[in-house]
Amino acid sequence: MSTGTTDADLERILEGIGPRLRGLRRDRGLTLEALAARTGISVSTLSRLESGRRSPSLDLLIPLARAHRIALDQLVAAPASGDPRVHLQPLHMNRGSVLVPLTQYPGRVQVFKQVLASRRPELVTHEGYEWLYVLAGRLLLVLGERNFTLQPGEVAEFDTTEPHWFGPADTNSVEILHLYGPRGDQAVVRAGPTAP
Repeated sequence: MSTGTTDADLERILEGIGPRLRGLRRDRGLTLEALAARTGISVSTLSRLESGRRSPSLDLLIPLARAHRIALDQLVAAPASGDPRVHLQPLHMNRGSVLVPLTQYPGRVQVFKQVLASRRPELVTHEGYEWLYVLAGRLLLVLGERNFTLQPGEVAEFDTTEPHWFGPADTNSVEILHLYGPRGDQAVVRAGPTAP
């Protein structure tokens, strides 16, 4: 029975692991020495893996996936199955709210689609930075003593160490894209509106 993966596919997958490992390490600001300390894998082995001079094996990839806090399949980037659909797993929260995780990269910016049902405001604080984009409905954002009402197409961003709450501005639910980043991650705008 054929698995659909050819020798050429397998070789391409294996060749892509080294550059992916190097990119992950650099994205996280880690030296080879720091990653070696986290994984117990020697600096020379890590260097050879990244350069493609060492074939990756499960006993090396599993600790690296754990150190980078990603799933093993994200590290390996297995070929597509031919089915282009993304099978998202909605999480049904209390009082009718729904959360759909769109990314799964712990330690990086997380993206969620949320449908928020009406609920009582309760201010919270925590480390991080958040962006909210309203898709449908009206969103009430409370930041400390200030209240903001956002319409579809509007965006808000804020430091989550400030007391905050967000939810429907009225009795109808609101649908948003919600981005949450580790402390200090802020949006970088690379393009502005075009001149009239």
